[in-house]
Amino acid sequence: MSRSLAASLAFALAAPLLLLPAPSRGSDRTLPMRFDLRQEGPPQACGDRCRLFVAASGAITADTPRDFELFARGRNLTGGIVVLDSDGGSVHGAIALGREIRRLGLDTAVGRIVDLDEAAPSPPRAKLSPRADCESMCAFVLVAGVHRFVPAQARVMVHQIWLGDRREDPTAASYSAEDLVLVQRDIGKLAQYTAEMGASIELLDLALRIPPWEPMHALTAAEIKQTRVATDEGAAAPATVAASPPPSTEQLPRMTNGVRATAISEQRWAMIDNKGAAALARRHPLTIAGEGIGSFDLVVACGASPDSYDVSYIERRHGGRHAPLPDQLGTITISAGAAVATLKIVSSQRRSDPDELVTYASAEVPAGLVTAFAGAGSHSMMVTTKSGSVLTAIRLGNTGAQQNLPQLAAGCQRKPLGERAALSEHRVGGLASAK
Repeated sequence: MSRSLAASLAFALAAPLLLLPAPSRGSDRTLPMRFDLRQEGPPQACGDRCRLFVAASGAITADTPRDFELFARGRNLTGGIVVLDSDGGSVHGAIALGREIRRLGLDTAVGRIVDLDEAAPSPPRAKLSPRADCESMCAFVLVAGVHRFVPAQARVMVHQIWLGDRREDPTAASYSAEDLVLVQRDIGKLAQYTAEMGASIELLDLALRIPPWEPMHALTAAEIKQTRVATDEGAAAPATVAASPPPSTEQLPRMTNGVRATAISEQRWAMIDNKGAAALARRHPLTIAGEGIGSFDLVVACGASPDSYDVSYIERRHGGRHAPLPDQLGTITISAGAAVATLKIVSSQRRSDPDELVTYASAEVPAGLVTAFAGAGSHSMMVTTKSGSVLTAIRLGNTGAQQNLPQLAAGCQRKPLGERAALSEHRVGGLASAK
């Protein structure tokens, strides 16, 4: 296994659609992690109990442990607190950084360092802001502290381990036996490290339930306590996301959009024959916190004008252990970059034998939303649904869209104005009866 491939293994980062903007120091979180030494202040507030902070902000890379070791060399960090504000990053880098933090006997906390405007003491004075996020592999660095603190305003978020170069569109990617060996080997190393740090193995279990196409799971106050992420019971994070249910072993039902089930793939966007009209389509599993509850098709067809496309959404959903089957869906939205479109629900009905909810929705969306998503490079689209308290958020990659959208666009330009290729409403009945 090449060193570069091993370095690419990371916890996949979730799309930010459903997450609040993470407080950060400028753009530090997007750059490799840097370390700064600060003394708590102002002096009149903490007196002789002012703590020593090691600000750790940014992405964890393979070089981060060495950078931290060089930073700590020659400094007296006794009693210091490593303050983490990070999107996570390299599995191996995080494990090595955590072991170095534990070797030095340091504490850890989630937070953001805010410098104070005072004379230039050494080290400079700063205060600790609790509004920060510790995401993916940062959570495993956090458990390296001898004492660990998670303020109520901070969040600790976890996600599945994944090959970093294939996390933008994981269902479309190819995986070799060597890839699987690498992933399993690193999960084993992470399990050993978690136990070594005195945290519960349930922390890793929670992370491994969340697939890379879902937003990260924010640990609840109960989970932070139960997994021993924090040693201070009074500093747990609020429950921002529901606890993850156990993974489902059910087979996801397959579905059709009224053409041929085999014409739509989970691996890539492909052109399909939609009653003699071309359309671009993709299928994806529907999950909540890793539990499979169905699947959906997203179909892009010619719009009424060259400046628009018709987007159709067809979903078949069954109930889950912790996600009861609703009577109907409330809202469906898609977003790519800053563009957001709400789909109109044409039909959302419960069916029996099997008990499932079949939903059809559509909307005419600006062409810019689709072309930006299907442009060169890896891009993703968020598909969200809501019904009562049940919310799903799926990140859908663009594999195959860049190659096939020009064919669809060319066909749309030749069609007379007003001729549409969207699925007609009567197709819902055929869809509902499909097995």
